[in-house]
Amino acid sequence: MGFNEIVTCFISGAILLLSFLFLTNPLKVNVKGDLYFGIFLLLWASFWLDGLIFPGEIPTYIYYPIRLLQFLCALTFYTSVVFYTNPGYKFGKKDSWILILPVIFIGILSLKSVLNPKIYNCLYLIVFLGQALFYTVLSYIRIVRHQKQIEVFSANTELINLNWIKYIIYSFMGSSILLIILNLIETVQSLNLYINLYFLAVIYFVSYYGIRQTEIYPKGLNVSTDIEPEGTITPERNALVSATELEKYKEQLNLLMNDEKPYLDPELNLPKLAEMIRISSHQLSYVINQGYGMNFFNFVNGYRIAKAKDLLKDKNYDHLTILAIAYESGFNSKTAFNNTFKKITSITPSTFKNS
Repeated sequence: MGFNEIVTCFISGAILLLSFLFLTNPLKVNVKGDLYFGIFLLLWASFWLDGLIFPGEIPTYIYYPIRLLQFLCALTFYTSVVFYTNPGYKFGKKDSWILILPVIFIGILSLKSVLNPKIYNCLYLIVFLGQALFYTVLSYIRIVRHQKQIEVFSANTELINLNWIKYIIYSFMGSSILLIILNLIETVQSLNLYINLYFLAVIYFVSYYGIRQTEIYPKGLNVSTDIEPEGTITPERNALVSATELEKYKEQLNLLMNDEKPYLDPELNLPKLAEMIRISSHQLSYVINQGYGMNFFNFVNGYRIAKAKDLLKDKNYDHLTILAIAYESGFNSKTAFNNTFKKITSITPSTFKNS
């Protein structure tokens, strides 16, 4: 067994193990998202397993089902992203369009024995790679929207922003570019080895970040009804609270934030804060949006950054590190603190302190 075959065994074994972890979901978080991501990994593993099990030509009776399953790899990846970004999503008739490409692919497979091999291979690649690109782009768009949406209910987004899925998408794009470049300068055997080593690194990256993924949406929060995305309120829509109630809740919220300082809790989210002033998450989202012209993330982190600025300016706290300042201000990591501080003030905490 050569080095490339050993790497292939490592890749397929790692993906199968990771698939098992997602499918069993021992932590019971993001259940549907993890289920479909586990199926995606299982199908992804088949790209390496078929070569190990059938070193030569794949038998006809296995060729058609395995190629169809591999074709569904991109679709299951997209489906996992759908449920990660909206765990309560229900597929209906409006989603029947996702069956069009698989039906077309089945039609192409059925013509394998009839078409000229060159024509068949061309059609096969166009549809296979085209649908992979299509679902990858759709997945990326959903992740970008998700990263904006979570700021409506969470003030710490580092562990729930699904950046690791974006990195998977980048790795797919990177592998395509690498494939084109290496095709021009390397032999097929060397090409396979480089691509396999590349994906081995990608798989261990996915393992590390995927297993660390926490529950994205807090319990009791309905994504469809309990959050009011910034800028979506229009005069034509019925107000969730009257103008008088809006001012009353704003006053309560101001007193709560200044006196009890709930923003110092790194786990503070929309439902928790709503419970403190005894209104629904949807109403609080509306109050913050309409009353302050911002989302939950900017509202809470505005207080945290103000607290951090006071600590950075106070010489009595000169002995504290930037990380300690972050913890004292309600952040749960230095990275989150630096990113949020720069987002709100346009400079880093260190620059602010030195100036």
